[in-house]
Amino acid sequence: MKIAIMGAGHIAQKVCKSTLMHMKDVELYAVGSRNLEKAKAFASEFGFEKAYGSYEELVKDPQVELVYICTVHSEHLSNMLLCIENQKNVLCEKAFTLNADEAKLVYQKAKENRVYVAEAIWTRYMASRYLIKEVLDSGIIGDVSFLQANLYYDVWYKERLREKGLGGGALLDLGVYPLNFALMFLGRNIKSISSSAVLSDDGVDISETISLLYEDGKVASLCAGANCRSDRRGVICGQKGYIIVDNVNDIQNVKVYNNQDELISEYDTSSPISGYQYQFEEAMNLIKEKKLESTSMPLEESVFVMEIVDKIREAWKC
Repeated sequence: MKIAIMGAGHIAQKVCKSTLMHMKDVELYAVGSRNLEKAKAFASEFGFEKAYGSYEELVKDPQVELVYICTVHSEHLSNMLLCIENQKNVLCEKAFTLNADEAKLVYQKAKENRVYVAEAIWTRYMASRYLIKEVLDSGIIGDVSFLQANLYYDVWYKERLREKGLGGGALLDLGVYPLNFALMFLGRNIKSISSSAVLSDDGVDISETISLLYEDGKVASLCAGANCRSDRRGVICGQKGYIIVDNVNDIQNVKVYNNQDELISEYDTSSPISGYQYQFEEAMNLIKEKKLESTSMPLEESVFVMEIVDKIREAWKC
């Protein structure tokens, strides 16, 4: 399938180098940037056939079959709408949009134009997600009552994190991973949400803690931040034991313990290639089948995540 990249920054470079260049069913076709020289340099480095100096030129190319959007958060809405209006299938990096209203608009336009659109939050597509679900469904740790996840990286120096106008803040960039971790394994039946945040002088969240209380009594304790590095662990606790997940935004290892803290089983969940390939494989397969939504991350789920994000930020009054 002929893949086009919209945005030639760090994430685009990382995904091309680690993943797309190694996938046999991917044709590195076109890259678009607001700077033609940057697009040409990117195309030359990674072997793309075409380089465009505007996103408008990119989506007008009739050969493009799937556009991977990896621009800053504030550009996601306009970028996706441009693709949709030009009948281009879309895989857009997280965070999907800035808020729920934008996500709902994308969902509506995608349906109206019958275009495949999906959020590229890679943990939703990884094989590790389904392995953990199998462990939970087996009953080996019993009924789950508590989940914990943290994700901190020392990245506050980055402009896209600090600037509100770019959709900055730890929640959109990092906090969505612990939040999605909770939703994947505890579900959506949330009774109440409470949170607190450390804000910059410009009102951008540097770090936050989030608690989700579920209707059935389950609790999720989540935290994220851009001002230090954490162990990035996830823990899922049940009546008979618990699961420890190594790195909630790129799961490498899963360990299962009983109530005596004895290791029952361990799984290596490191991915062949890089882990990014799963979202591209699913998108390409579903597009070939003329399906319009991801099975791993349906648009309704992306909207739901953004609704939670809106509620959290509303409490911070920022």
